[in-house]
Amino acid sequence: MKKKILLMSDDIRIPSGVGTMSKALVEGTVHKYDWVQIGGAIKHPDEGKIFDVSKDFQNMGVKDASVKIYPVSGYGNENILRQVMEIEKPDAILHFTDPRFWGWLYNMEHEIRQTIPLMYLNIWDDLPYPHWNENFYESCDLLMAISKQTYNINKNVCRRKPRKEGVDLTYVPHGINPDVFFPIDNKSKEFIEFRTNLLRNTEPDFVVMFNSRNIHRKRVSDLILGYVKLCETLTPEQASKCLLMLHTDPVDQHGTDLPAVVNALCPFPVAFSNKKISLQQLNYMYNVADVCCNPSSAEGFGLSHMESVMAGTPTIATVIGGLQDQLGFKVDGEELSVKHFTTDVPSNSTGKISKEHGEWTYPLWPQMNLQGSPTTPYIYDSRVSVDQIFNGLKYWYDMSKEERSKKGLAGRQWAIKNGFTHKDMCDGYIKSIDKCFETFEPRTPFILMNTNGNNIKYDRGILI
Repeated sequence: MKKKILLMSDDIRIPSGVGTMSKALVEGTVHKYDWVQIGGAIKHPDEGKIFDVSKDFQNMGVKDASVKIYPVSGYGNENILRQVMEIEKPDAILHFTDPRFWGWLYNMEHEIRQTIPLMYLNIWDDLPYPHWNENFYESCDLLMAISKQTYNINKNVCRRKPRKEGVDLTYVPHGINPDVFFPIDNKSKEFIEFRTNLLRNTEPDFVVMFNSRNIHRKRVSDLILGYVKLCETLTPEQASKCLLMLHTDPVDQHGTDLPAVVNALCPFPVAFSNKKISLQQLNYMYNVADVCCNPSSAEGFGLSHMESVMAGTPTIATVIGGLQDQLGFKVDGEELSVKHFTTDVPSNSTGKISKEHGEWTYPLWPQMNLQGSPTTPYIYDSRVSVDQIFNGLKYWYDMSKEERSKKGLAGRQWAIKNGFTHKDMCDGYIKSIDKCFETFEPRTPFILMNTNGNNIKYDRGILI
C-alpha cells in the first residue's frame, strides 16, 4: 500500500514558484505516494472547500493516482491541521516553504512526531548562519536542501541535534523537465507566429528577458538602469534594435511601479508581459530572448534561471543562494559540490571557492550588506552594482548570435548531466523520503506526573 503524505505549501494549482514546484513534486512522485495538500494562498477564493484532483494526475498516466487539496487563506492553523490529519490519516507531513510563517506548525511538532515524521523541503536560506531558525530545523525528521549553500547552513545551524548527512539531511535541487524547456527550431511555424505577436512585428537584434516577481529583492529596477547604460553606449540605430522584455507584474505593492520607472528613466525599447501563459509559450519566450538576467539580491534557487538554462538561453545572474549551483563553478576541474561549502567559506558569493564558471553565464559578484527584521534579525542583502549588470549585458551584446547559441546549448547539456532535471529531482525526493520512513523514531510523549508524593522517579516528561 502506498504511503500518504500531507503536503503543506502553496496550492499546487497556483502559478507561484512554490506552487509550481509543489505540483512538480506531486507529479513526479504520485506513482509512489498518495498526496493530500493543505494548499495556501494569500486570500484563497476556495477556502473551506475540498478538491479531489486525482483524475488530473490519472490522465497523466498514473492509474492509481490519489491527490486531494484543502485550500486555506494564508498558511492554515492548528485546528485545520488536526482536522485534516483526523480525516486523511497521513503517514508523514512535508512542509515546503519558509518556516517562519509556519510557527504554529512547529509548535505542534511534539504532537505530530509522536506518530508520523515531519519533513521539511528548505527552499530558501541565506547568510550569516540563521541560528534563530535552529528550533525549526531540529523539529524535523528530514531536511531536504535545494541548494548546496542551504545544505551547509542546515548542517551547521543544527548544533544541538547534529544531522546525519544522507539520512536526515540531503541535497535535492529543483529540476526542470528538458522536454518542456528546450531550444526551438527557428523554422517552427508556431514559434515564428508567437515571436511575431510577442515582438509586435519588430525585429530586434538583442532581446534581454527578465522573468520573475516585481519585488524589491529581484532588483528589476537595477536591471532597467543597466539596460539604459548599455543602450547609451550604442548608436541610436543600434539602441532602437534592443529590447528589454519584462515578464512580470508592472506594478506590485512589494516592488515598484515599473512603467513609471521606464517612462522617467529609460528612453529605450521596453516591453511588458504579465499575461498568464502556458509552459510551451514560456519556453518560446526564453527562445526569443538572447539573454536572461536575474540580478536578485537573495534567491533560494532561482527557478526561472534554470528554465532559461534548460531552454538553451545564456544568462546573467548574481552569485548567491541556489543560483551558485547553476553557474557551473569548478574547483580544480571538479564540479562545485556540497563539500566545498564549509563553516569558514559558507558561500561562493565572493569567489573565494571558485571564479571558474560555465560558459553559458556571466556571474554578478555582490556586495554583502546586512539588513534585518524582528522575524529575521540579520540577513545579507547581496546587491550587485548597475555597472556589473551593464558589463554582463555588454558581454553578451558584443557576441554573435551563433556564439551565444553555442554557449547557451552548453548550459543545457551541463544541466542535464549534473542532475537538474525533473526526474533527477523526484528520484532524490523519493530516496530521501523513503530513508526517512525507514529511520523514523517516534517522539517520546510527555507524561504528566503528580509531584505531591515522595520518592517519585522523574525519568521523562514535564513536572506539574
